[in-house]
Amino acid sequence: MDRRDAIKWMMAAAAAVGALPRGAFAAAAPGAQGYGTDPDLLKDYKPGDLWPLTFTDAQRRTAAALCDVIIPADAKSPSASALKVHDFIDEWISAPYAPNRADKPVVVDGLAWLEAESRKRFSGDFAGLVLKQKNAICDDICYTANAKPEFRDAARFFAKFRDLTAGGFYTTPEGMKDIGYTGNVPLATYDGPPPEVLKKLGLS
Repeated sequence: MDRRDAIKWMMAAAAAVGALPRGAFAAAAPGAQGYGTDPDLLKDYKPGDLWPLTFTDAQRRTAAALCDVIIPADAKSPSASALKVHDFIDEWISAPYAPNRADKPVVVDGLAWLEAESRKRFSGDFAGLVLKQKNAICDDICYTANAKPEFRDAARFFAKFRDLTAGGFYTTPEGMKDIGYTGNVPLATYDGPPPEVLKKLGLS
C-alpha cells in the first residue's frame, strides 16, 4: 500500500470515530475574551484576515516541503503544497481555540527539530534536501510506536502534522475527487414507484 492509500484509510477511520470531542471548538482559550462575531460566509477571506498567522517564511517553506513528503503529486491529483495545505496548517495553529493553541507548539517545535536534524545529517535545510534524504529523516519519525527514544517527540509532531496535512488535503475539491467523494449530487430522474407496486397498493 502506498503512502497516499494509507492516508486515505487513516482519514476514513478518523471520520468514523470522530476526530475531536463534541464541543471542542466551543472551548475558549485561557484568558480569551471571546472570538468576535461569526465570519461572513459570503466574503473571500485572505490568510491572516481572521487572526495573525504564525509561520515565518522559513517555517512555511519547511512545512510545504513536509506536506509534499506526506502527500506528493501523482497522476490523479496535485501535491499537498500545490493546494496550499501548509497555509491551512498555519491558519489552524494560529486560530484562538483551545485545541488549535495546543497544536501550535507541537508544530512549531517540530519544524524547528526537522530543520536541525536536516542540517545535522545532511548539512542543508529540509526543503533543499533530495527526496531520499527527506524520507530518511521521516522514516525515523513516521510511526510513533516504533520511534527510538530520541525521536519520540519528533514522532508525535509528525503524527499531528500528518493528520493536519491529510485533513487539509482531503477537504479540498481536488482531494475529495482523489478519494472518490462525490458529496451531495442530484440523483438520476426518478419516475416514481413501479406500476406493479402502485397497483398492489390500490393507487393505480
